[in-house]
Amino acid sequence: MEDVGTAAGPARILWHRARRPRLVLALGHGAGGGTGARDLAALARALPAEGVTVALVEQPWRVAGKKVAPAPKTLDTAWRELWPALARPGLPVVAGGRSAGARVACRTAGELGAAAVLALAFPLHPPGRPERSRADELLGTGVPTLVVQGGNDSFGRSGEFPDGPYERVEVPYADHSFAVPKRSGRTEEETVTMITETVRGWLRTVRE
Repeated sequence: MEDVGTAAGPARILWHRARRPRLVLALGHGAGGGTGARDLAALARALPAEGVTVALVEQPWRVAGKKVAPAPKTLDTAWRELWPALARPGLPVVAGGRSAGARVACRTAGELGAAAVLALAFPLHPPGRPERSRADELLGTGVPTLVVQGGNDSFGRSGEFPDGPYERVEVPYADHSFAVPKRSGRTEEETVTMITETVRGWLRTVRE
């Protein structure tokens, strides 16, 4: 665990280190949850064995115990200021996160020199408001980008996404938190395994 000072207060990095790392995957959380989200936790467990050090980043508002996320500009500022700590190991850094954390990674990837972007449950639009699209953030990363999206995500189903210079994988039946209904015939374990295997395979294509 490492605390990093930012203008918005201290952020926290939970390091899950690979024995022989080749890159760092930095993952920010969403606006409604923390680093214990099922997808983030699963990646932190699975990827170090693949030579990927996973850094789960807790934004200052969560560290401070607040329940409401600040404006996107504040989230981006904190991410920029903690980036040097993520890059300190001297390895390529893949920026990523789920939901709001994915948006932060997309908006800042180019300026920070991220090797790629992993967008988990990208909130393409607020639920029921497809006219308020955030596709420009996703299309503007300027680096290899993978979107892993639930097939039943009210923030943007896979078919709503525009074509663009990124890869997209749909997780069948999953909602915004990658939970699946019992009637789907799929288990949470199967869903989490699909996510980790998808990300594992994609990271092997990221240039070091």
